[in-house]
Amino acid sequence: MRALRDASLTLYAGKVACLLGDNGAGKSTLIKILAGVEAPDSGSIRIRGELTSLRSPSDALDHCIAAVFQDLAMVLVMPVYRNFVLGREPTRGHLPFRRLDGKRARSVAYDELRRFGLMERDVRRPVASLSRGQRQAVAIGKAIHYGAEVLVLDEPTSALGLRQAATVLQYIGDAKERGLAILFITHNVHHAFPVGDSFTTLTRDEVTGEFQRGEIAIGDLTMLMASGEDVREMPGQSGGSTDSAG
Repeated sequence: MRALRDASLTLYAGKVACLLGDNGAGKSTLIKILAGVEAPDSGSIRIRGELTSLRSPSDALDHCIAAVFQDLAMVLVMPVYRNFVLGREPTRGHLPFRRLDGKRARSVAYDELRRFGLMERDVRRPVASLSRGQRQAVAIGKAIHYGAEVLVLDEPTSALGLRQAATVLQYIGDAKERGLAILFITHNVHHAFPVGDSFTTLTRDEVTGEFQRGEIAIGDLTMLMASGEDVREMPGQSGGSTDSAG
């Protein structure tokens, strides 16, 4: 079964590229390819113009590509700082007595997350005590701290309330200001439109539209994502305003 075909994306530093599609459109497959989880049957990946093969998540990280998946891959019963350094734990001592350097881990997590305006309390509290929006901030902050230059976000505002979604969108804006190339994957046009610099729609495994900010109205973008047809090209359709959503 084919999950994706003829999909092409270009990401730029300091820009947010939004990939829009309903469930089953092929978004998850594209994420896995960029994260090194799955290999494409055809096509190519180029980083700074150089042909690249991503054979594993470690390959992706080595190329400074970090994916934040929808489930966040966090251990809820572990403290915030342990999740922040998970997989890259600072240690002290020598084998066979090497152990986690807890003081350094807490300092690293606190300093980085404070830049996002998140850590006002102890990083030793469990991740389960954070809101989902705050957990997204921890995941984004971790990716940036460990050198991500390309940030792939899988439905980061899914199932969030208005306030939490606004907080996550602010974090995306902060990452953009730091010069990261961001791929924001979502089915929610109203979350993508305020922060996106470009918009690509996927419908039934194919790219059905590519637009820069200001080239398409939010209503037309919603219709295109849902139907795969550009309503602006239909008889009697004017296309509407291209102003961003309030």
